[in-house]
Amino acid sequence: MRAVRLHAFGPADNLTPEHTEAPTPAPGQVRIAVAAAGVHLLDTTLRQGIQGPAPTLPELPTIPGREVAGTVDVLGPGTDPAWLGRPVVAHLGFAPGGYAEYAVTDAARLHHIPPGLDAAQAVAMIGTGRTTMGILQFADLGPDSIALVPAAAGGIGTLLVQYARHAGATVIALAGGPAKTATATANGAHLALDYTRPDWPTAARAHLDALGRPGATVLFDSVGGTTARAALGLLAPDARHLVFGWSSGAPAPLTDTDRADLETRRITTHNVLGPAMLQKAGTDNPLRLLETRALAEAAAGRLRPALQRYPLDRAATAHHDLETRATTGKVILEP
Repeated sequence: MRAVRLHAFGPADNLTPEHTEAPTPAPGQVRIAVAAAGVHLLDTTLRQGIQGPAPTLPELPTIPGREVAGTVDVLGPGTDPAWLGRPVVAHLGFAPGGYAEYAVTDAARLHHIPPGLDAAQAVAMIGTGRTTMGILQFADLGPDSIALVPAAAGGIGTLLVQYARHAGATVIALAGGPAKTATATANGAHLALDYTRPDWPTAARAHLDALGRPGATVLFDSVGGTTARAALGLLAPDARHLVFGWSSGAPAPLTDTDRADLETRRITTHNVLGPAMLQKAGTDNPLRLLETRALAEAAAGRLRPALQRYPLDRAATAHHDLETRATTGKVILEP
């Protein structure tokens, strides 16, 4: 089969298209003929040899990738025969193997792809979508909400804008450059601002004043840095600051004065990834619950993931573009 392998940790160019033996499913597993594989930011850090939240680094050589969709073509011993030939999507957990024409996983991880979704859309929802649903558990969005969404043209940002709009909230989107702000507007943002322009906080404040509101009620913060610091100044009293990353490289650089101001305004900060998200779901299988919710939202048409597709052989380019913020939406490899 065709696959992309990593023989040494390092830059994106270390991802090499090769031919290798197709995997064989073990008992309770299936093999999936892959139609789409997701590329996650964690894939890029593991490729560099940075463990991050992963329990261990993969053994080399490895086939990266943890999100796949396609058709079940081989069953392992004891696997329910009803899965054979079905269109499915699965998150492989921390097991690699997605950047290939075939991948294996436990049948317990499978979801049937709902009608109306293609493989790439399903992959986006099983990874980016489930994270989005986890973040939204903390947001309590409704018609009185004003959502401030940095990185609004990214994979998660796109879904947050759409969900907030469907919930009746007012949405102020931040994105880098005219093309990305146009994307945020098309996804339902009431106001989309270019956060590379120094005057964006002034424009956001003018919009809030025109609404007669003291500030935004929730900040979805995946950017951190000076953008997050400025956004915190636009929050209303009792607002929520939901943190799920800092693509700028660091959290908001807050001074003691900043912290005192946030305390005076009763702004609460929640780091919503990891254990907090899982505990909030309140089930013994929280990830599967969030995956199911994400797929259902997409199947109902309320969420439409943004996709950037690459051929499988261009995995190195996909990694480079993701790391340099040259992508819009979820990055997908297609064999």
